[in-house]
Amino acid sequence: MHTRVKICGITRLEDAMAAVQYGADAIGFVLWPQSERYISPEKAGQITKCLPPFVQAVGVYVNPDKSWVETSSAAAGLDLLQFHGDESPDFCSQFSLPYIKAVRVRNGLDLLQYARRYGESRGLLLDAYAAGIPGGTGHVFDWNLIPAELPLPWVLSGGLHPGNVAEAIGQTHPSAVDVSSGVEVAKGIKDIGKISVFMQGVRSCEDI
Repeated sequence: MHTRVKICGITRLEDAMAAVQYGADAIGFVLWPQSERYISPEKAGQITKCLPPFVQAVGVYVNPDKSWVETSSAAAGLDLLQFHGDESPDFCSQFSLPYIKAVRVRNGLDLLQYARRYGESRGLLLDAYAAGIPGGTGHVFDWNLIPAELPLPWVLSGGLHPGNVAEAIGQTHPSAVDVSSGVEVAKGIKDIGKISVFMQGVRSCEDI
């Protein structure tokens, strides 16, 4: 099974090109201005224009205004929206682009109910919970909290890095994985060597 990969928190063209070179399927841009990995829509758009066919540009939002999503997604040339806040299903589905919904996994959260609520999404992104932080924590959550049969495709995120991604895929069997801090030297600055080893870990699971 081919596990798709998104390298998120991209702020530089050279990092995007390295991710593509090593086989990433999607590039993530954080369009939440409060983030230390924030990139302007215009700069994201310059990078997006350099992406080859079939590599998706994904915009990450946290409780945005409708107008910000519309203007920034157009300027950035996005293919997919990713909502990380408390956005309702109606809010997420009102745009011309498809979306995925992030959920911060913790004890007591009913992921099956969550998946049904966001049934119009392309899938869920399962991330680690940390109070007051919408994502990008670098922490791993308990993978045993993931139901055996979610009714939507789902992306594994939260604390993934070159040393644990193969184990994560082998244990949970996600449709895709999402990494940001695990392949960085600083927030928003990627390490090409870490990207390479991370992708080797992903692909090693396909040979099993």
